[in-house]
Amino acid sequence: MRRVLILTASYGSGHNEAARCIAGEVARRGADPVVVDHFRDLVHPLFDRATRAAYLTLLRRLPGVWGLAYAIGDRLASDSPLTFGASRLGARRLGALLDRIAPDAVVTVHATPAVAMAAPGIDRYCVAADEVGHDLVARGIPRERVVVTGVPVRPEFASAPAPGEVRRALGLPVDVPVVLAMAGSWGSVGRLPDVARALARVRHPLVGVLVAGHDAGLRATLERLAAGSPLRVFGFVPDVHRLMAAADLVVTKAGGMTLAEAMAVQVPLLFYGSLPGQERRNERFAAAAGVALVARRRADLDRVLERALGDPDLLEHLRAPMRARRRPAATRAIVDLVLADGARAGAEH
Repeated sequence: MRRVLILTASYGSGHNEAARCIAGEVARRGADPVVVDHFRDLVHPLFDRATRAAYLTLLRRLPGVWGLAYAIGDRLASDSPLTFGASRLGARRLGALLDRIAPDAVVTVHATPAVAMAAPGIDRYCVAADEVGHDLVARGIPRERVVVTGVPVRPEFASAPAPGEVRRALGLPVDVPVVLAMAGSWGSVGRLPDVARALARVRHPLVGVLVAGHDAGLRATLERLAAGSPLRVFGFVPDVHRLMAAADLVVTKAGGMTLAEAMAVQVPLLFYGSLPGQERRNERFAAAAGVALVARRRADLDRVLERALGDPDLLEHLRAPMRARRRPAATRAIVDLVLADGARAGAEH
């Protein structure tokens, strides 16, 4: 049986979600997926917990510091002394793991293990969109190694039920707009209270669905703000594809996985509260591609919400490029490449 090593890291939920998607498809093809958390399993569990706690604290309290660190890191070469050895974290144990399990192929969904894997060589760079591929080529990656596959999402996002059907199942009205607001699995790194207040002020009839994720304190805050208004509050929702399918508009920060999932469902996006760094980059990409609206300030949020809910043509204008750009078969495309390249490498060996 062919074995595929999948390297991930628990910084935000998107990396692990991508790893689960790929692992599920690898298993479905009859191969053996081995998922390893780079920082927890190859560095140290205490390092993983401490750095994730520091990461979340920065995002909640000092997002500008995180943005600055991200911008500096993005410009540094992986072997720069200014990285203080961060790019080599876990490399020794990764080498030992490769020797021990001898995988036929390795997939990494996080940047740090990708840098560590660059020493043996990287055969393919699977990217979300043409623009990302152009950026890699500009940085010196050979064009033939870059493949535009899209971001792997769960199959249910590609085959979400019809809006009316899922609204009836969820007890949501079918005759007024539904706005879904969320900010990832840990909602407190977003600005959901701002969104709740803005939705309560909107002049148009609506139902707002607020998803607090695992954050119990945030959920309590949102429930207080929602009292007496057409807003409904949920905690963590495992089947968020159903909420997306029910929504006319999703208000969220610009996480990469959220963007890919919304595009698969073809639900218009309004980005608010995006974090400096990768999310701001995602935000700029989505706005330029015409698949999302953006509100940077609270006053902008009120204005953009009013405009979006008062103009159905605007929402349809966002759906059109989503239909052209969505790649719901990304997981299959990636695993096709992984298994093909792995088989070829074994034959050559």
